Amino acid sequence: MADRPLHEGKLDRAQALRNTRQEAVYDTISVTPVTRVIGVEVEGVDMTQPVPEVQVADLTQALANHNVLFFRDQPELTPTQQIDFAKNFGPLHMHPAAPKDAEHPELFVIHTHGESHVNNGADWHTDVSCDAEPPLGTLLQIHRTPSSGGDTLFANMYAAYDALSERMKTYLSECEALHESERAYRGRYADKGVDDTGKSFPSTVHPVVRTHPVTRRQALYVNESFTSKILDIPGEESDAILAYLYAHMARPEFQVRYQWRDNAIAFWDNRCTQHLAMWDYWPDERYGHRVTVKGDRPFHRP
Repeated sequence: MADRPLHEGKLDRAQALRNTRQEAVYDTISVTPVTRVIGVEVEGVDMTQPVPEVQVADLTQALANHNVLFFRDQPELTPTQQIDFAKNFGPLHMHPAAPKDAEHPELFVIHTHGESHVNNGADWHTDVSCDAEPPLGTLLQIHRTPSSGGDTLFANMYAAYDALSERMKTYLSECEALHESERAYRGRYADKGVDDTGKSFPSTVHPVVRTHPVTRRQALYVNESFTSKILDIPGEESDAILAYLYAHMARPEFQVRYQWRDNAIAFWDNRCTQHLAMWDYWPDERYGHRVTVKGDRPFHRP
């Protein structure tokens, strides 16, 4: 077999990246790409008011097409306003480990400061993939930002899948992986008053390649925080494949880096996106509210 030209792999990857953005026309919102691969700034949405169904439909499609939506034109939402907006996209998800707000249990408070022991989201992950029906999406508003740092990185798992070789795609399409949360959650919220003694944390099995229910595109669905092994192969083989996929998924060309401003909002699709929250601002404070929308069980269909 003849050798492939040295530039061919680069051309294949560039073509995969060009294929990641789904072209669409939206009636009620305007979108401006942040990069050519992932993320758009959205205008025309008022989250303090009831959202028309036609706009919910536009936002649903935009979320699936572009992985993460950024809103910089919103006021500081009350918990009720944020919860009501998120409910337009489905019932809300309750985190299996984090402390619950007494008045608004759906609300996940993000608060890191000089006395914090851990930072939420410090490894690449998709939210709560250890659940049998992981979240559809997550809506986060940061109310107080540090003086510098505190960015969030988002990575496009459509693009990561598309850039794989055809042989690797075929192999992974038949694989399933175990997602466990014991190592991620045990004792994690002790400094916030959570005693998880005797508590059982969720674990489940998902396909390594996930078909998005809206776009029908394929996306990689393993992550550093929750995926422990690929099933039905030797442990050493599983470790090697996962290590390769984690390095591959974290390639800069699949990413957007979001610089928060006070009251900025990000709404990301957990079905096709991973994210990582930088903790490069200690001892400064970062504070916000997160609401998560329930999803369905991942599936793979060629």
